[in-house]
Amino acid sequence: MPLACSEMSEPEELHEWISFADPDLEQTWLIDATFLRSNWSCIYGNGCQGVLDDPAPDLHQGCCSHGAHFIDKEDLASVKKFVKRLTPEHWQNFDQGRNSKWLTKDEDGSDVTTTYKRACIFHNRPDFEGGMGCAFHVAASAAKERPMDWKPDVCWQVPLRLEQHDEDENHILSIVREWKRRDWGGGGHDFHWWCTDDSAAFVGSRPVYKYLKDELIELCGDEIYEMIVKQLKKPRTTFLPHPQVRTKTRS
Repeated sequence: MPLACSEMSEPEELHEWISFADPDLEQTWLIDATFLRSNWSCIYGNGCQGVLDDPAPDLHQGCCSHGAHFIDKEDLASVKKFVKRLTPEHWQNFDQGRNSKWLTKDEDGSDVTTTYKRACIFHNRPDFEGGMGCAFHVAASAAKERPMDWKPDVCWQVPLRLEQHDEDENHILSIVREWKRRDWGGGGHDFHWWCTDDSAAFVGSRPVYKYLKDELIELCGDEIYEMIVKQLKKPRTTFLPHPQVRTKTRS
């Protein structure tokens, strides 16, 4: 006898999605409400195992084990501007990376930051007096500026991902979702650990749409961000928790 729908188990990767029309453009926004309502937070330096083939929390590399790719020419031009503002005080690999030695090409000819001692050349190791982690982040914080304005786009967007799809009649479908392993390409499946796959990273005190407010506004704009918040805050009796939270609850 077939199971009734209510008796069937939920798929592990079940997410709730919300869509709405852009008020000004021929554009539809589709947002991953499950992730944006979740309590994911970055646990860099506090249990993050990194993106190598084996767990490496002691290296404190986070997502910086590999060179960062650039989204477009504007992204690269922006980073070049802020590289000029980095000093040995905030960048451990200053001597190795200055004079454009921080930039290289990958196998398909795309621009990418070079690696040094098995990490992105902008990664400061835990023993660096100026501060471990991203040199851009360290320098921007010291200058009382937003680190996201200094970094390559991919470095501040993760774990958010914005996809733009051209549809018929010049309509655009814009999708805002969590960054998956697959978004790193084939190598992402070799990561020992990825933060949106582990309940250990779902420990924040605020929902993602508040925690990553600046990043969402940068991706979508102020008006769309307000529309996202309005949809996510609509009163309802229940909503679907993130799969990692559901897994943690069941265990």
